[in-house]
Amino acid sequence: MDKQKIEKGVRLILEGVGADLKRKDMQLTPKRVAEMYEEILAGQFKNAERDLDVILEQAHDEIILLRDIPLYSLCEHHMLPFIGKAHVAYIPDNRITGLSKIARVVETLSRRLQVQERLATQIADVIMKRLRPKGVMVVIEAEHLCMSMRGVKKAGAVTTTSVVRGVFRKNQKTRQEALSLIFR
Repeated sequence: MDKQKIEKGVRLILEGVGADLKRKDMQLTPKRVAEMYEEILAGQFKNAERDLDVILEQAHDEIILLRDIPLYSLCEHHMLPFIGKAHVAYIPDNRITGLSKIARVVETLSRRLQVQERLATQIADVIMKRLRPKGVMVVIEAEHLCMSMRGVKKAGAVTTTSVVRGVFRKNQKTRQEALSLIFR
């Protein structure tokens, strides 16, 4: 990440909106914004697959669900945040991972310029590739500030996306069980 370019760009934006960069409280703003982008976009160049290790060969073939994993991401269209939660369910095929590993995958992939639909797909794809489960379901609920603060200005509107793979796609009963656990 090139923080000097970010600082230069932020200075141009601030000048463009008429901010007084000579004010003491504004002088460090370009640097602060560059540091913020470095932090909140830290997943941009990180491989999320490395976050997900198989830790145990386990004969467990029931749903494992992590609900309400907080996520914060930046919409790639307006560079405004979308904020919400991810729900991730999978049914192992003798391979499980630590629960925190799934939360780390969500964290890594959300710390990029993103769209919610791609984020849900990427989470599901990483889990399918690394754990090779019988199925995976990812549901994301998020408020997009690009829709709340500007444009249509509908604060509080929540977008829900879902991605289903394997048995969750093929078996409606299994999919319904997972959804009832998520939205209880």
